[in-house]
Amino acid sequence: MLDEVVISRAITESFMKVFMDYMDVDVAIAGAGPAGLVCAYYLARAGKKVAVYERHLKVGGGMPGGGMMFNRIVIQDEARPILQGEIGVDIESYKDGMYIADSVEAIATITSKAIKAGVKIFNLMSVEDVMIRENKVSGVVLNWSSVGWSKLHVDPLCVRAKAVVDATGHDTEVCKIVERKSGPVLNTKTGGVLGEKSMWAEVGEGVIMDNTKEVYPGLYVCGMASNGVYGSPRMGAIFGGMILSGKKAATLILQNISR
Repeated sequence: MLDEVVISRAITESFMKVFMDYMDVDVAIAGAGPAGLVCAYYLARAGKKVAVYERHLKVGGGMPGGGMMFNRIVIQDEARPILQGEIGVDIESYKDGMYIADSVEAIATITSKAIKAGVKIFNLMSVEDVMIRENKVSGVVLNWSSVGWSKLHVDPLCVRAKAVVDATGHDTEVCKIVERKSGPVLNTKTGGVLGEKSMWAEVGEGVIMDNTKEVYPGLYVCGMASNGVYGSPRMGAIFGGMILSGKKAATLILQNISR
């Protein structure tokens, strides 16, 4: 017999068990776009305890929409070993070293691989602040996204982390929080978020790896947020840089927290 109360208890108990277990993690990632999910995948595959917080109902950031709602994306040669070889997304050659992938398949497969590696994704949760201890980001401050959207005065809860990743895309939300709360302390020319420039795929893809780095002690930036923080162009519906940036961020975090 299907009892609605038993169903409700099953959902509540199982969710709370995971949520409480993940109040102390190795890495907390804000944003479940392709860069954040790839970063999470490589960290979890290396045995780290990883939580991803996505403010929206769906994961994927801009990837599912492809280009102007044509659900296809472009990647380049450099990202093939990850997206096709490691993740297992089907791609087809187009020309000049560019490849086409189904954007929905791509994000669904990346998400599945991350979850199977051990990543826990919490959707409809927003990072509204960070914990800073001894001049180092040491955790995130969470609230339900609906609280912010409704402008309700509801206090948040906290998650401790050895490293935090801003993978919030164009908005660079976590880095802006640090700048707003602590002043010009980021590892940029001005100490603040420089803001993304107009679209220029070749330049944007060329600099995203350099922009993927630890932007403040304990705080890393990857994906489009990297170019947003460091004042570089946006790229549009080419996603190779996002994939490579996520892997690089994971590599840097693994090197640093292992110390």
